[in-house]
Amino acid sequence: MVGPVASRLTYRRWTYLVLGATLIVPFTLAAVAIVPPVLHLLLPSDTAEQPLVVAVTMIVAVLAWAAGTSFIPAVRVVEGTAARELLGAGVPVQASMRATNLEARWKTCQWFLVHIVIGTAIGGFTLYVPIALLQSFVAPFTGEWLLIGDANLRVPVGWQSAWIPVAAVVSTIVLVHLVNLAGVGLTRLSQVLLGPTPADHLAELKHRAERLAERNRLARELHDSVGHALSVVTIQASAAGRVLAKDPEFAQRALSAIEEAARDALADLDHVLGLLREDEPGTQPQHTLTDLDDLLGTMRLAGVTVQTEISGDVPGLPFAVSTEAYRIVQECLTNALKHAGKVKVTLAVKASHDALEVEVANPLTGQPQSSRGGRGIAGMRERTTVLRGQIKAGPDNGTWRVKARIPL
Repeated sequence: MVGPVASRLTYRRWTYLVLGATLIVPFTLAAVAIVPPVLHLLLPSDTAEQPLVVAVTMIVAVLAWAAGTSFIPAVRVVEGTAARELLGAGVPVQASMRATNLEARWKTCQWFLVHIVIGTAIGGFTLYVPIALLQSFVAPFTGEWLLIGDANLRVPVGWQSAWIPVAAVVSTIVLVHLVNLAGVGLTRLSQVLLGPTPADHLAELKHRAERLAERNRLARELHDSVGHALSVVTIQASAAGRVLAKDPEFAQRALSAIEEAARDALADLDHVLGLLREDEPGTQPQHTLTDLDDLLGTMRLAGVTVQTEISGDVPGLPFAVSTEAYRIVQECLTNALKHAGKVKVTLAVKASHDALEVEVANPLTGQPQSSRGGRGIAGMRERTTVLRGQIKAGPDNGTWRVKARIPL
């Protein structure tokens, strides 16, 4: 009984409902000024002057004008913002956003009509009940109650009218509870009429899918570029440390390979960080199959023997195909270096008129590798799939073989 009376949220909701009553005033004034003359033009005089006809026509006109006004984009923003501020936390955040489609505008129209209709009813009680409450305390002494203009209600003087203040207080408490219930109902209704539409849900899912795809792409770039560089740096530093005194020339080449790998990794890392920082985009790495010589040189410095067979118009490949193929080759060589060591790797790149075929093979050493692979194989599969290509990776008679085909 006392909870809604003592709650601040109840009076915030009351403010929102009274606001609905206020919004109907200009439409009512317009109806009072326009409807009677129009009825006299369209209907016979006796019919046009009937109170029921005038009242029904004015109600229809007010609701029609209010419905038309609700389609103005700013109306939803104002209505939704007021609802979020005054009705409580249950109003969805989309309520204060502009309608992006016809369905959202139609729901805004329904919300606006419900608001002004319920607000008008609550606003009428708000004007009437407090006046009745104040007058109820003097009614047993004056014998008059509900004095509004020239109208009044005669009541007995004395204790026979002692029930009037009690009834007025109870009516006021009932009004407060009615306001609270109306606010709760509007809050729940806002989730249906002001919440996201199916189109909004679809747009959000699309946005999330785009963000996830971008995150996966950044993860692939970091894994392939930085992972490759770290593998080369680790192995070369270890080798240089072991032969530094015996073979200074080899140690010098290893340090040069470390420097070059680190420089490439920094460039790739700058690009990825630029994508993460919206205000400061990084430079775009341009690694394509035309840069294979530098990549193979780094691997040879690391002690990996690479036998290559390149045919076709490789420089003329589309940029997207060439960059993804470069990353696939880089990942294959990195895996060979990490898992097989300093072995002989064969690389075949064939560019035909309709597709690019890449095959990388190296002998298996030590523990056989699983055909499932890790993030590297998953990344290569994603790179080929996004270009509608196919890739196979796994052991083949003592050899780890990766074959990729990307259509042009």
